Amino acid sequence: MRPKHKRLVFVGIGLGLLGFAAVLVLSAIRESVVFFHSPTEVAEQRTAVDRRMRLGGLVENGSIERGQGAQIRFRVTDFANAIPVTYTGVLPDLFREGQGVVVEGHLRDGVFIADQVLAKHDENYMPPEVADALKKSGQWQHMKESMQQAGQMPGKGTP
Repeated sequence: MRPKHKRLVFVGIGLGLLGFAAVLVLSAIRESVVFFHSPTEVAEQRTAVDRRMRLGGLVENGSIERGQGAQIRFRVTDFANAIPVTYTGVLPDLFREGQGVVVEGHLRDGVFIADQVLAKHDENYMPPEVADALKKSGQWQHMKESMQQAGQMPGKGTP
């Protein structure tokens, strides 16, 4: 076999191994990806049941119920639909009604079982996914005006 052919065989084998490694890495990443969904997407059953996902929206006013121990129930809404959520554990300090939240877990029998709750970190922050869901539902401008009136978001004429 000529040296030129040997090099081509080695390059071909190298590219094949590199492609195989890329397929393994991409399949591992795909299994660990957690997708974000709005309450409307979940209500319309555009999500897989018992698949790990993130649900984002606002904590519905008047929906927080404390159970035994560290169990808590609340509803996440995008103003078009609301999904009941149960969580057992310590909530972030900034968790409260009317605030943006992203919960991670899975959906079972119409109830989202959360194992992690993420709340906003300062007065002007809203997770991008939540903001997008509010914009799609037509509630973004209403929320922006409400936050400006409450002094939570700088508006025109405010320093």
